Amino acid sequence: MLEDLKKLKDEALNAISAAADVLNLEELENRFLGRKSGELTAMMKGLKDLADDAKREAGAVMNEVKSAVSEALATKRNELAGVGQSEMLSAEKIDITQPSLPIAERGHFHPLTLVQQDLEDLFLSMGFMVLDGPELESDYYCFDALNIPKTHPARDMQDTFYVKNHSDWAMRPHTSSVQVRAMQKYGASLRAIVPGRCFRNEATDARHEHTFDQLEGIVIDKNINFSHMKGVMQAAADYLYGKGTEIRLMPKYYPFVEPGVRGEVTCFLCKGKGCRVCKNSGWLEVMPGGIIHPNVLREGGIDPNVYQGFAFGFGLTRLAMLKYNIDDIRLMQSGDLRFVNQF
Repeated sequence: MLEDLKKLKDEALNAISAAADVLNLEELENRFLGRKSGELTAMMKGLKDLADDAKREAGAVMNEVKSAVSEALATKRNELAGVGQSEMLSAEKIDITQPSLPIAERGHFHPLTLVQQDLEDLFLSMGFMVLDGPELESDYYCFDALNIPKTHPARDMQDTFYVKNHSDWAMRPHTSSVQVRAMQKYGASLRAIVPGRCFRNEATDARHEHTFDQLEGIVIDKNINFSHMKGVMQAAADYLYGKGTEIRLMPKYYPFVEPGVRGEVTCFLCKGKGCRVCKNSGWLEVMPGGIIHPNVLREGGIDPNVYQGFAFGFGLTRLAMLKYNIDDIRLMQSGDLRFVNQF
C-alpha cells in the first residue's frame, strides 16, 4: 500500500501542476480527494484490512499525501486566479499612449455669431454686462414700459407677431424689451448690452427679413449726457471700422428716448465718397440711440430726477452683411451650409 500511496502522490502532484484552468483543477480534486469516489478515499477504506502496525504506518503516509495534494491544489488555485485577474485587468486597461483619433470636420461660426462675439468682447472690456431676455415677450415690456402708446404703428398687427388668442403676448420686435427688465433687476448704476433675435411681420426681400438680430445697449448713472453716448458710439465705430471713422448724430424720433438720434458712420467701403452700399450718401446708419425717456426710467423703478441714461442699438444682421459683403439678408436664416461654410 505504501508503494501505491507514493505513486498516487506523484501522479496527483504532476496532474495538479499541469492543470490549465480552475475547472480542470476541480476535476482533479474530486478524482484524488473526493469523499465518495476519490482514489485516496478508496485507499483509506482499505486500512481496516491491515494489521495494527501496518495500519499506523499507512495512516501516517496517507495524511502526508492528503496534505501534500491539498496544498498543491490551493497553490495552483491561487495561481490560476491571479492569472485570470491579470488577464482581466490587461483587457480593461486604457493605453494612454494611443494617438488621438481623427477629428471630424469642424463646423463654422455663423457670421452673426462672429459679429456678436466681437462686439461682446468690446463692451465687456468697457465694463458692460451681457444680458439676455425672452423672445416671447409680454405686451407690457415690448411697448407699454418703453413709452410706446397704443396708437403707435409698432403695435399694429401688420408690424408685430402676436400670439393667437393672447393679444398681450408677442414675439419681441426689438431687444429694447429687456431695458426695463434690466432696470427692475439691477437698478442704477447700470451698464449692459443685450444681443438677441427679434421678429417683425416684414415682406421679405434682399434687405428685409422676418427674423433678424440686434444688440441693445443701456447705460444709467448720475449726470449722464449726450457726450457719454457719443463717446461709446465712437469707440464702437473705431472698433468695428478702424480708427478715424467719423460718426454723426442726426435727429430721429423714438418713443423710448428723448431726444433721439440715428447714429451714422462714414461708409467703410468708399470712405465717405459715396457708393451703392451707402446709396451714394457716404454715410451708413448703424446705431440709433438717445437719452432714455423719464417715463421708461420710472417703469424700471429708477428716479429720473436722480439718474439719467442713454440707450443705443446695433443691427447685428446689418453689421454682418456690411462686414462680409453679404447682399441678401435671407441667406442669414436659410440654414444653407454652403453659405455658413464660407466663414
